[in-house]
Amino acid sequence: MIQLAHEKLSVPVTCKIRVFPEIDKTVRYAQMLEKAGCQLLTVHGRTKEQKGPLSGTASWEHIRAVRKAVAIPVFANGNIQCLWDVERCLRDTGVQGVMSAEGNLHNPALFEGRSPAVWELAEEYLELVRQHPCPLSCVRAHLFKLWHHTLQVHQQLREELARVKTLEGIAAVSQELKLRCQEDMSRQEGEESPGGLPFSHWICQPYFRPGPKEGSKDSTGARSKRALEEEEGSTDTLSKNKQKKQLRNPHKTFDPSLKPKYAKCDQCGNPKGNRCVFNLCRGCCKKRAFKETADCPGHGLLFKTKLEKSLAWKGAQPRLQESQQVGPGDPGGSPEVVGSALA
Repeated sequence: MIQLAHEKLSVPVTCKIRVFPEIDKTVRYAQMLEKAGCQLLTVHGRTKEQKGPLSGTASWEHIRAVRKAVAIPVFANGNIQCLWDVERCLRDTGVQGVMSAEGNLHNPALFEGRSPAVWELAEEYLELVRQHPCPLSCVRAHLFKLWHHTLQVHQQLREELARVKTLEGIAAVSQELKLRCQEDMSRQEGEESPGGLPFSHWICQPYFRPGPKEGSKDSTGARSKRALEEEEGSTDTLSKNKQKKQLRNPHKTFDPSLKPKYAKCDQCGNPKGNRCVFNLCRGCCKKRAFKETADCPGHGLLFKTKLEKSLAWKGAQPRLQESQQVGPGDPGGSPEVVGSALA
């Protein structure tokens, strides 16, 4: 794909990858991309499994190894929370540039080396939205990141931000947040910031995602997202996402013991079709029905029926061809066709 894009496009082809657990495998992959025509490579120092609660720390060691192994410019991504991290990453990895995602979303002034008040950047952002309109969901998503620490303190504003349907409504929430933060500033002047944050909650600052619970890792050292969700659902306290779902539907329950039990496929263990003639899931049923030329009405698979129709149609072809070969003067010919032809 990269080679084709490199050959057909007039602009440079850039790529961004995540690393493999093994450094040498990551290096070989980067060299393959360079050979295919990639002209600038960004390396995110986490594996594809390191997402959500499993994010962990990005490996700058992988990024440094890639930088030494290729001749094209390399950008680093991961562990960038402030301007000092940018400078340290450039020095430790030797890359030509740095990208930031979450760090920049929580503090858009990161690359300026500033930590302004959250409402200052919110007002600037909303003014840009008025000049260049975009979906309201994008605006809301940006402000949830920018106001993350403040919304932990003023949770009512979080609910209001989630409910408003217009840009004017969002601007009103922003103004209310500004007033509440200024009141907090006057009360906490000269005191240390609560909650263990480097700065007070109204100051733009990084958000460090909490890792998995201590002692919750299995023997492989990693937990799947589904396992973490099940573990979370087993506690007495529901997650914020589940609390929202329960607000919308008060009768909804998250008790695993009340979930419907599904019979398992005889081959793969996935839920089987209730009306499958083979007692299999759809994927396994399709393979078996195709192999045996059989039907499974429960899954809508009709291999046997289609084959019989195909054979019946092929058997009818010789008779159809014979009837078409009957000439105008032959018995059985159509007088209307003959008449029209003579006319």
